[in-house]
Amino acid sequence: MNKPLNLQSTRRRVFAIISHPDAGKTTLTENMLYAAGAIHQAGQVAARGARRRTQSDWMKIEQERGISVSSSVMTFEHQDLIFNLLDTPGHEDFSEDTYRTLTAADSAIMVLDAAKGIEPQTLKLFEVCRLRDIPIITFINKLDREAQDMFDILSEIEDKLALDVIPMQWPCASGKRFKGIVDLRTDQFVPFAADGEHPAPVDFASDEMNAHIGDDDLTSEFSEEMELAKEYGEFNEQSFREGHMTPVYFGSALRKFGVLQLIDALAEFAPGPQNEKAKKAGQDICVQPTDKEVSGFVFKVQANMDPNHRDRVAFLRLCGGTFKRGMKLKTSENKTITVHNPILFFAQDRELADEAFAGDVIGVPNHGALRVGDSLSESGKIRYAGIPNFAPEILRRARLADPLKAKHLRKALESLAEEGVTQLFKPAMGSDMIVGAVGTLQIDVMAERIKTEYGLDVTFEIGLFQTARWLASDDPKAIEAFAAKNQSAMAEDLDGAPVLLAKSAWDISYAQDKNPEIRFLKIKERT
Repeated sequence: MNKPLNLQSTRRRVFAIISHPDAGKTTLTENMLYAAGAIHQAGQVAARGARRRTQSDWMKIEQERGISVSSSVMTFEHQDLIFNLLDTPGHEDFSEDTYRTLTAADSAIMVLDAAKGIEPQTLKLFEVCRLRDIPIITFINKLDREAQDMFDILSEIEDKLALDVIPMQWPCASGKRFKGIVDLRTDQFVPFAADGEHPAPVDFASDEMNAHIGDDDLTSEFSEEMELAKEYGEFNEQSFREGHMTPVYFGSALRKFGVLQLIDALAEFAPGPQNEKAKKAGQDICVQPTDKEVSGFVFKVQANMDPNHRDRVAFLRLCGGTFKRGMKLKTSENKTITVHNPILFFAQDRELADEAFAGDVIGVPNHGALRVGDSLSESGKIRYAGIPNFAPEILRRARLADPLKAKHLRKALESLAEEGVTQLFKPAMGSDMIVGAVGTLQIDVMAERIKTEYGLDVTFEIGLFQTARWLASDDPKAIEAFAAKNQSAMAEDLDGAPVLLAKSAWDISYAQDKNPEIRFLKIKERT
């Protein structure tokens, strides 16, 4: 019985794309879909009017600002494989959403701007990948513009990320002199054309290549660099799978150059669905893709993707079993959910999934029954490792223009907090709800969504408190005593867990020194 299931799961590839803002991630996403034949025209983030509406950026604020601030999932096929692309926010204010999305990915593409190399947000996101030993394929983008020396960028990857780099291709110059790339394994030269009509590959050092480059000095320089690039050694697939080595590819996403070769690399090297650690009836287990029982975890919840239907969809990463439409699944809290209309995603387009396998991401429509971090299985006894929340760096008080709509505001804030857009704290004293975020753009997105989706006029004011920490202790009475003494600074999060609101990091440090039996946590994992 396992043979067809095994064949289906091994066809899946689940990957994410990570980058610093403006490195070209969304453009690469669009053109990967275009190159794989999933769409007929790739959207352009920098374009105007209707052309600006990229397939992966569906939210109004994304279309207006030309940035990705929400994760989305897109499915496409290539070389008889099914790829689930998890598009993550590029903006640093949404690092928590990115972290959650990466828990569902088996590999990642790291996009670097050829002129800028490794930028701060790239470094942060890489560290998230390293926490999970996610294999990374590097794509050096924007070679149609003036770039750094490629050897310098490779050295930077080695030094800053402690990764072994193996160039699988090598570019011929950059900017206006950029002529193409050579595959270092096959010695095939792929010519670049600025108008996007790229000629077919030819043999390296052939008359066709020399004629395309049209400059003997550049050809000689290219040949020398190619020989030096080969000195990096052989690609080791095991080292890559363990997260120690990255194969490097080159191109220009905007000019649709090098994108198909990148997809081919994913098909060749990216791992299929991996075994996932979990607990079953309190015992540690390892869920395999070929397991009979259907199970998975929710890594994202999105409401109102379709403004006409006020919908709410949980993104479920399947880890084992063969899912069938209409199946009953249970949460680890024993809530039963009948999945009548499971969704396969293609940005804002959707289709019903009659069946799905380990490695697939399906949307489960629900009315608030599912939250980020929930586990679903047929027995209800499987619980996957929790997805963490991070302590907010910004706190704001939510104030309504019309106080009579307080109940509507609470519902809106709770719904957005359950999605993971922001965090929500209910103070022990006072009626104001306090919103927590990693960055100010999260607050802007929340304000925009509350206005457009709920019709509420809300302002978010700077209050007395600036940061927060979750409280934990082996002695519950210690927390009770601390809360009683510091009632004006206490709050609860969405799960009812105790939280200390503080004016500064110094206040937290002081509280820690005075209460050594209590742990003041920056990270809280839903269990």
